[in-house]
Amino acid sequence: MAAARFLVSGRVQGVGFRAATRGQARLLGLVGQAINLPDGRVEVRVWGLAERVDALERWLHVGPALARVDAVTRHAEEGAPEQVEFVID
Repeated sequence: MAAARFLVSGRVQGVGFRAATRGQARLLGLVGQAINLPDGRVEVRVWGLAERVDALERWLHVGPALARVDAVTRHAEEGAPEQVEFVID
Protein backbone atom coordinates (compact mmCIF):
# COMPACT_ATOMS: atom_id res chain seq x y z
CA MET A 1 0.00 0.00 0.00
CA ALA A 2 1.25 3.46 -0.92
CA ALA A 3 0.61 6.60 1.08
CA ALA A 4 1.08 10.27 0.22
CA ARG A 5 0.28 13.76 1.45
CA PHE A 6 -0.37 16.41 -1.20
CA LEU A 7 -0.52 20.17 -0.73
CA VAL A 8 -2.46 21.86 -3.52
CA SER A 9 -2.27 25.61 -4.04
CA GLY A 10 -4.11 28.00 -6.31
CA ARG A 11 -7.83 28.73 -6.40
CA VAL A 12 -8.76 25.51 -4.63
CA GLN A 13 -11.10 26.62 -1.86
CA GLY A 14 -14.73 27.50 -2.45
CA VAL A 15 -14.78 25.84 -5.89
CA GLY A 16 -15.76 22.26 -4.99
CA PHE A 17 -12.18 21.02 -4.98
CA ARG A 18 -12.47 18.79 -1.90
CA ALA A 19 -15.75 17.21 -3.02
CA ALA A 20 -14.37 16.55 -6.51
CA THR A 21 -11.21 15.08 -4.97
CA ARG A 22 -13.33 12.78 -2.83
CA GLY A 23 -15.24 11.63 -5.92
CA GLN A 24 -12.03 10.96 -7.85
CA ALA A 25 -10.41 9.16 -4.90
CA ARG A 26 -13.46 6.95 -4.44
CA LEU A 27 -13.44 6.07 -8.15
CA LEU A 28 -9.83 5.01 -7.73
CA GLY A 29 -10.56 2.98 -4.59
CA LEU A 30 -8.46 5.19 -2.32
CA VAL A 31 -9.02 6.12 1.32
CA GLY A 32 -7.98 9.32 3.06
CA GLN A 33 -9.11 12.89 3.48
CA ALA A 34 -9.06 16.39 2.01
CA ILE A 35 -9.10 19.47 4.21
CA ASN A 36 -8.92 23.22 3.67
CA LEU A 37 -5.88 24.84 5.25
CA PRO A 38 -5.94 28.35 6.75
CA ASP A 39 -3.42 29.57 4.14
CA GLY A 40 -5.79 28.79 1.23
CA ARG A 41 -4.29 25.47 0.19
CA VAL A 42 -5.96 22.05 0.30
CA GLU A 43 -4.23 19.15 2.00
CA VAL A 44 -4.96 15.68 0.62
CA ARG A 45 -3.82 12.58 2.51
CA VAL A 46 -4.34 9.31 0.69
CA TRP A 47 -3.65 5.55 0.96
CA GLY A 48 -4.05 2.83 -1.67
CA LEU A 49 -2.35 1.06 -4.54
CA ALA A 50 0.69 3.01 -5.77
CA GLU A 51 -0.54 3.40 -9.35
CA ARG A 52 -3.88 4.72 -8.09
CA VAL A 53 -2.21 7.23 -5.77
CA ASP A 54 -0.16 8.36 -8.78
CA ALA A 55 -3.37 8.67 -10.83
CA LEU A 56 -4.91 10.89 -8.16
CA GLU A 57 -1.76 13.03 -8.14
CA ARG A 58 -2.12 13.58 -11.90
CA TRP A 59 -5.78 14.54 -11.39
CA LEU A 60 -4.87 16.98 -8.59
CA HIS A 61 -2.75 18.97 -11.04
CA VAL A 62 -5.95 19.70 -12.99
CA GLY A 63 -8.76 19.56 -10.42
CA PRO A 64 -12.42 20.38 -11.10
CA ALA A 65 -13.57 22.90 -13.71
CA LEU A 66 -13.85 25.93 -11.39
CA ALA A 67 -10.44 25.40 -9.77
CA ARG A 68 -7.09 26.82 -10.80
CA VAL A 69 -4.22 24.66 -9.60
CA ASP A 70 -0.91 26.51 -9.35
CA ALA A 71 1.16 23.81 -7.65
CA VAL A 72 0.94 20.33 -6.16
CA THR A 73 3.64 19.13 -3.79
CA ARG A 74 3.90 15.50 -2.72
CA HIS A 75 5.24 14.31 0.61
CA ALA A 76 5.65 10.84 2.03
CA GLU A 77 2.87 9.85 4.43
CA GLU A 78 3.54 7.62 7.41
CA GLY A 79 1.33 5.13 9.18
CA ALA A 80 -2.00 3.55 8.45
CA PRO A 81 -5.10 5.43 7.27
CA GLU A 82 -7.43 6.76 9.93
CA GLN A 83 -10.46 6.38 7.65
CA VAL A 84 -12.07 3.43 5.90
CA GLU A 85 -13.17 5.65 2.99
CA PHE A 86 -12.27 9.06 1.56
CA VAL A 87 -13.73 11.94 3.57
CA ILE A 88 -13.64 15.74 3.47
CA ASP A 89 -13.30 17.92 6.55
